[in-house]
Amino acid sequence: MAPPRSAFGAPPLGGAASGPAKPVPRRPLDRAGLWRRMVPPLLAFLACLPVHAAVQVKDDAGTTITLARPAQRIVSLAPHLTELLFAAGADAQVVGVGAYSDFPAAAKALPRVGDAAMLDLERILALKPDLLVVWRDGNSPQQLQRLSTLGIPVYASELGHLADIASTLRRFGRLAGTEAAANARADGFEQELQALRQRYAGRPTLRVFYQIWHRPLLTINDRHLISESLHICGARNVFGTLAPLTPTVSEEAVVAQDPDAIVTARAGTDGPDHLDTWRRLTQLSATRRGALLAVDPDTLHRSSDRLPEGIRGLCEKLDGVRRAP
Repeated sequence: MAPPRSAFGAPPLGGAASGPAKPVPRRPLDRAGLWRRMVPPLLAFLACLPVHAAVQVKDDAGTTITLARPAQRIVSLAPHLTELLFAAGADAQVVGVGAYSDFPAAAKALPRVGDAAMLDLERILALKPDLLVVWRDGNSPQQLQRLSTLGIPVYASELGHLADIASTLRRFGRLAGTEAAANARADGFEQELQALRQRYAGRPTLRVFYQIWHRPLLTINDRHLISESLHICGARNVFGTLAPLTPTVSEEAVVAQDPDAIVTARAGTDGPDHLDTWRRLTQLSATRRGALLAVDPDTLHRSSDRLPEGIRGLCEKLDGVRRAP
């Protein structure tokens, strides 16, 4: 006689034994093992996804700039800011620059979007920037106000001290996602300045008149970066205590100060130095000593990472005055 069949058409478990089938015990779920098997492929999948962490940087106006990801299309509105962006490793992200952005050489090929007095807002928008870098003191307030209405993040820069240059390099690196290159250049800049301070420490102090322009006769006070450069060289600005950053002075005031040296910038090797007025005033100590000096404005007047080069040239010229009989 055939054994009884189950409802599913198969003999009940245990052969011909009658009665209900016993349930099959379930194995407990190995959650830990399952997690260990799932994690590696999950991590591999996540690693393939693009990561765009939000970037936050505070500019020199105290405004926090927030970007959804590092900037990919940057427009710079001042020559020294263009230099700093390139030095920070963000050269590939710079898509437009202000007038006179001529260093490094690659900056000359970039589209121009205007100058400090007048910006071409339509051209700026056509470049589709995701970050504008502006000179807070150099670009006109009206232009900056118009830029703020474009809906594009604006980083406002104001470099008051040499230390601000290294800080700006590091912040540009964060904004552009080029922190390694930016931090390395900032470190190098600080080391170059420290080497200059050590080299010229203890030099006899020279009293210097620094001529920014000849008509009107403009100079600088001690809050200016150039005065900080003079200090590194062991020199003192004779008009450092005046209130304006770039005060106007008279020839009589310069004669009354009777500086040890008069320094100005010459545009190019063949450009005029505008020192003829002082050459005629032979009663001046600077004139008698032959201490009428011209320096390179590109490396000393621009607030860029090339400043140590300009300071080095200034210090060497002032050292020549000290050595003169």
